[in-house]
Order: sequence, then structure tokens, then C-alpha cells
Amino acid sequence: MANQKPPDGGWGWVIVVSSFFVQFLSFGSPLAVGVLYVEWLDAFNEGKGKTAWIGSLANGVGLIASPLCSASVSAFGVRPVVIFSGLMVAGGLILSSFAPSLYFLYFSYGCMVGFGCGLSYPATVTATCQYFDKRRGLALGIVSTGASIGTFMYASLQKVLISIYGLDGCLLIIGALSLNILACGILMRPLPQDPSPPLEKPMLEKTQDTYIIYREKETDPDETQGMLGIISGSETDRTCDVSSTHSGFVAPNSTANRDLEKNFCKQLVKTNCQRYLTYWLDTVDMLKNRVFVALFLAILFFDIGGFPASLLLEDVAKSANIPDQAMVVPLVSILGFSAAMGKLFLGILADFKWVNTVYLYAFTLLATGFILFAVPYANTYAVLAVLAGMIGIASGNWSIFPYVTTKTVGLDKLTHAYGILMFFAGLGNCLGPPLLGWCFDMTQTYEHAFYLSAICVIVGGLLLFLVALPLWDNCTRKNSKSPPKSYIYKPASNA
Repeated sequence: MANQKPPDGGWGWVIVVSSFFVQFLSFGSPLAVGVLYVEWLDAFNEGKGKTAWIGSLANGVGLIASPLCSASVSAFGVRPVVIFSGLMVAGGLILSSFAPSLYFLYFSYGCMVGFGCGLSYPATVTATCQYFDKRRGLALGIVSTGASIGTFMYASLQKVLISIYGLDGCLLIIGALSLNILACGILMRPLPQDPSPPLEKPMLEKTQDTYIIYREKETDPDETQGMLGIISGSETDRTCDVSSTHSGFVAPNSTANRDLEKNFCKQLVKTNCQRYLTYWLDTVDMLKNRVFVALFLAILFFDIGGFPASLLLEDVAKSANIPDQAMVVPLVSILGFSAAMGKLFLGILADFKWVNTVYLYAFTLLATGFILFAVPYANTYAVLAVLAGMIGIASGNWSIFPYVTTKTVGLDKLTHAYGILMFFAGLGNCLGPPLLGWCFDMTQTYEHAFYLSAICVIVGGLLLFLVALPLWDNCTRKNSKSPPKSYIYKPASNA
């Protein structure tokens, strides 16, 4: 069975809406964890670097486990994976409301919620890419805005819930809201498949069908024995005792069945080993693609330097002695709303044929890096709000990241490549916030921390931009050209 051609509409729009709300409910709290981060600092009185591990794990564990998550989507399908991810996210948030220490939060909020988010992301992206081709950029842009709108809504919602019900009540309520992921997952119907010739039965089923022979008439025993001899295939001639019952069925003895089951198990193990070997060979083949290698290095550096901004902006304002009354809208909410606008804009822009999405993605990285350089100099809420909005628009590049991956490795390897890239993104998410938090603990200022983050993002953007330049293709073509043919000089004959 082969998947049909993407319909670019129809039920695909239901998939887009469902995926939007899955990302809204899954990533809303983890991406707005900056609001909870300030509360956890006061509740547990631990260092910034140690406390930052909660948010970094929540956003990094799922990405690190992306190869496993992608394999789960390939093995079980989108719908079961999304439903299970909803149970993980809701369960982790509810358990976090009873957390007695940071270490418990590392498991409940960091690992459980993070792994649930990691399962939902490749599932929604894969389902959207299956249903859309020409409008894929727009569809992915709409889906990815779910996380950004969720960040915008959850930042304000969590502040209100904390002021009314406290930190524990806030986590309990948003955990209950996350159960709606299950309803969204039910709507994510897989793409119908084209009819194709039925697959050949496994060896064990085939042999059982051949062994059981209905005899309407009495046949010669030698003829029956000859029919049973066909079953052994080309292995060896096997003689088995045949006993016929009054009902007219002929069955083999137990020894023959045991041998067939053993051969079937061996074939099954061999098939699975071949599948895993193919997976790793495909991985090695993708690593030979220089743009793909530059892409995973770029996303690693981007998440080390760019992600901590969303986690630490609230504490940056607090460290700058900006009063809470002046912060009309949480900075995380501004960042989330502008990220949603950036995702939509970049998603639409990626659909234009004259736009090179790899260069567009590299440009957003460079822009993010230069904006991060200005964060330490912001001493007022207005300036921080403008910078948060600019960072959000640039971080909207998540909407075109699947588009860039598809262009780099092809649609048939999207799930495989996306799992590898998300692993490096998760590694950056886990390392970035604690690294900047420890930098603050040592210097008691965010200045050097944001300088470090800006340099990391700019290095990643420059690396991707330079590697993607077409001059490398020209060099490859020149090296691969065959040497010029040699000609033998023959003097002209005399007239």
C-alpha cells in the first residue's frame, strides 16, 4: 500500500487545526516556563543555573529523544502517538503540582512533559507534510504558530492562576487543560492509501495453509505425501508422518511445525536487523551531505544561545530592577505573540519559488544573534519589550525548519532526518539555560551570558550560510569531471 498524493486541502485542514491545538496545549507551558522559573527561584532558594535545568529539560528531553519519537510515529502512526503524548504532558504537569524539590521537578516537569512534547512535535509535522505539498509552507506555518500562541496565552494565564491559586494550583489546572490533546489526537486520521496487490503471506501462514488440505475424495497416499513434500521449498527434502482424520483434513506432525516456526523466527530477526542496519546506513549517507551537517550544527548553536532568551527574559527584567507594575504584558507573552507572527510570515514567504529557504533560515539566525547583543543594555520595560518582539519574529524560523529539512534531504527521508536534527536541538536546549545561569551566578550580571549566547547563534548562522553557497557545487562539479580526451596527431598525407 502506498500513500496517495497529498490533497493540499480537504481533511488536511482538519489535520492542520488539530495539530495547531496539539502544539498549543503541549508547548504552551514549557515555552512560557520563564514565568514559573521566577516562582521556583523563590520557592526553592536554589541557584539560577540549577533551577534553569527544569525549563531546559522540558524543552530539551523531547528533542533529544526525537529519533525515538520519530521511530514511534513511523511504527505506530500519528494518532496513537499524539494520544499517548497527551497523557504524558498532562500527567507530568499534574505530578509537578505535588513536587517537594527541584529534583522531583526534573523528572515530572522536565522529563515527562518534555518527552510528551517530543512525541507530539514530529507527529504533527509528519501528518501535515503528508496532507500538503504545494501549500506545505503555509500549513506548517499555521501549525507551528500553535506553540507560539500557546506561549502568549500561557504566560499571562499562568501569572493569573499563580496569583489566585498559587504555584501548585496553577500546575494542576494547566495539567487538566492538557488532556484536550487526546481529543485532538482522535481527529488526526492517517492519509488514505492507494490500493495495491495484497502482500505475500508470511512463511508460517503460507505453510499452514498448504499443510491443511481438504480432501473431498479419497486420494492415493503417495500423492498426498508428494503434496506435502512441496512445503519444504528449496531447503531439503523432508519426510513427515501424515495422519488423516475422518473429517478429511491432513495435518503435519509436531516436529515439522516446530522447524517451520524456528525458520520463521529466524527470518523475522533477520528482517529487523536488516531494517536497523538500513537506518544507520541512511544516517551515514545523510551525514555526507555538507548542508545537512551544517544544518544540525547551526541548530545546535542556535538553541544553546537563542533558546535561553525566552526562559530568562523575565529574570533579566527583575535583575534590571524594573517594577512589576511597569510590566503590563509579560515579556514571554510578547515573545510568543511575535513568534507566531514570524512563523506565519516566514511560512508564507517560504512558498515563493524565488526564495531560498536555506538562506532565509540562516538570515534569521544572524538577526537573532545581533539582537541578543543588545539585551544587556536594555534597562527599561519598553526596550526589553521591543527586543523580545524582535527575537520572537526571528525565532519564527521554526515554521520553515521542516521546509529546509525537506529541501536538504528530500521528503522520503524527512522523518529520519528530522529526528537527528531535533536531537541536536534538544542538546542545545538542555545546555543553553544552565550555561547562562551559571555564567550569571559567577559574574552576577547577564552581560557576559548574553554575549556568549549571541556569539553562538551568529557562528551557527554564518556556518550554514557559507556552506550553502553555490560555489561549493561548482567546485564539486569541476572535481568530478572526467579528464580531457587525448588526441593522437597524424600528419596529413602528401598530395
